[in-house]
Amino acid sequence: MTNQAAILIIEDDPTFRSLLVAILEDEGYDIVEKEDGQEALGVLRRLSFDLVLSDLRLPGLEGLDLFRQAKAEGIAPPFVLLTAFGTVEEAVAALKEGVADFLTKPLKDPEALRTLVRRALENRRRELTLTVLKEREASGLPPEEVMFAGAAMAEAHQLIANVADTPASVLITGESGTGKELAARMIHLAGRRRDALFVAVSCAAIPETLMESELFGHEKGAFTGATQVRPGKFELAAGGTLFLDEIGELPLALQAKLLRVLQEKTFERLGGSREIRADVRIVAATNRNLETEVREKRFREDLYYRLNVFPIHLPPLRERRDALPDLTGYLVSRAARQIGRAISPVGPEVDAAFAGYDWPGNIRELQNVIERAVILSSGRITVNELPELIRRPADPPAAASDGSLQDRERAAILDVLAQYGGNRRLAAELLGISKRTLQYRLKAYGLTDR
Repeated sequence: MTNQAAILIIEDDPTFRSLLVAILEDEGYDIVEKEDGQEALGVLRRLSFDLVLSDLRLPGLEGLDLFRQAKAEGIAPPFVLLTAFGTVEEAVAALKEGVADFLTKPLKDPEALRTLVRRALENRRRELTLTVLKEREASGLPPEEVMFAGAAMAEAHQLIANVADTPASVLITGESGTGKELAARMIHLAGRRRDALFVAVSCAAIPETLMESELFGHEKGAFTGATQVRPGKFELAAGGTLFLDEIGELPLALQAKLLRVLQEKTFERLGGSREIRADVRIVAATNRNLETEVREKRFREDLYYRLNVFPIHLPPLRERRDALPDLTGYLVSRAARQIGRAISPVGPEVDAAFAGYDWPGNIRELQNVIERAVILSSGRITVNELPELIRRPADPPAAASDGSLQDRERAAILDVLAQYGGNRRLAAELLGISKRTLQYRLKAYGLTDR
């Protein structure tokens, strides 16, 4: 098994440098070697590394000064300084400045180098793991038996299990609020990148002018207000998974840049020229029909095929009515625990009201309704705590209706807009979609005058 870590070795003694390279290449590491500190700084500005092994005494720019400069520019991976016995005190002092470790030379035992490198890389992984644990705690993943409740979710559940431990790009489709991000997190946590970060970015929530910086980061001075180096989502997700939610909202110009990153596996920060490796697994999601978007020239065909390697479709909640009791029970318990209130399980009248409603906002709408009901209730949720749209006599379930999906969606949007007096922000929130997506749907259905 080979290691994926990339290591930069800077040593002006060619014999000792060759020894270091040979030992670490045998371990499977990807090695770049330099003999001059100034040249090494130029390499760090162009490429990203997992570790640097640098002699303390170097021509051009000495090892500690190289570390300081790289740190100031925000391009410093962990540094290990190589030092002669006479300069050990300097190396120890460098640890206080943030250097990861030091190694004395001449090297008496190759295993000492192997151990030090493994330890330095493991410390970095451990720091990432602490961040990952916080990420998992915040992810709010429900138990699998709840997340995949209902017969209609069986296929999606199996597909997620099949693809999770592969490097394939995944495209998750489904209406807003069906749990696409939760499915993406499940793919990440069940895959080989589980110990690295899961980073999510909504392509609809970020203004177009900021999206490039959000994805790829920017250098200091790249634009007005860029007062410091800022890594983008691709860098933050290094070694892990990048979830691109609402990918259909990504502007065409950025689609071209994203395609280039997926093809070449490298990118540059905005305003920079340093080449950074894009070691990420891509999971994208959309509530749009991307094949239609491709035909209408709103989405690049080549990017679509890059993303759609392994498609997974999540059914809407109206097709999962058999899952409502499990979902309701879980969401009521979670909301009650978060608010700090004891709530009894819902009664049959609430179950019946939920079963008779079409849930245009899907699980996100169900969650919002339950959170509101828990706040209003005095210990047991009744139909009195439900929105009028749900507690009024229900129409026949949509599955039995002769109307098309588009007709039902149009009617649901009109209902919610009427409920909130035409307030698009509140309507989008209840429907579980972004305001931009709601405006897109209004335009598509000829409702822009509302």
